[in-house]
Amino acid sequence: MKFYVCIKQVPDVNAPLQIKNGQLIQDTDRNSLNAYDASAVEAALVLQEKHGGEIVAVLIGPDKAKETIRKAMAMGADSGVFIHSETDTYYDSYSYAQMLAAYFKNKEFNYIFCGKQSQDTDAGLTGSMLAELLGLPYVTNAVGLEFSGDVLLVRRQGDTGQEVIELPSPGLVTCSNDMNDPRIPNLKGIMQSKRKPVESVTSDELQAALSAVKTKILGYEEKPGREAGKKYEGEADEIARQVARILDETENVI
Repeated sequence: MKFYVCIKQVPDVNAPLQIKNGQLIQDTDRNSLNAYDASAVEAALVLQEKHGGEIVAVLIGPDKAKETIRKAMAMGADSGVFIHSETDTYYDSYSYAQMLAAYFKNKEFNYIFCGKQSQDTDAGLTGSMLAELLGLPYVTNAVGLEFSGDVLLVRRQGDTGQEVIELPSPGLVTCSNDMNDPRIPNLKGIMQSKRKPVESVTSDELQAALSAVKTKILGYEEKPGREAGKKYEGEADEIARQVARILDETENVI
């Protein structure tokens, strides 16, 4: 059984940031493993502990992102793949999916796990795009995984409830951070991660798979402030009629 887990280094969501002249300014020294990807790593580790197998963490990023691969290996991943990209290179979800698809094209595996989205863009597109490019069956927003024989049973959160879907091998799953609480690496895991192998691949080797970037960030703006609420005074039944009339005639919600 072989699991690949696609991970990403993202800015620390607790780090201060500001928007100036349409540019996003943040502390580039404060980065972390994307929380959704950490849940995907944890999900693979739980399956490995029950059924055996190998876990490989795959990351696209600049040199400083190598420490994030080490974090995944400190959690328990067996090895890593580092696809180097320049710091100032902008990739959208489709670009990431294309490069990952080019890497996985000739690889053998049972399942690819991804976080359902990344904390920096919240796009939530790369996993499903990657599955489409590889021609894999996939399930999104998983909150539970277990094997039934050779088939992976995926419990996913839908809009109105949960669904259980059988996913054959090979397949792809995007994992919710509601699935588990990722383990915190201990000292032994941290020390072992320094001896685990990391394959280095340059993004140049995968550039042939890239078409033009489909989307581009033009700038950033502050989130508009909420309008002040309205306060009504008078008898309760009259206030209720006023509010109902506004919701019906002005807001069109009833």
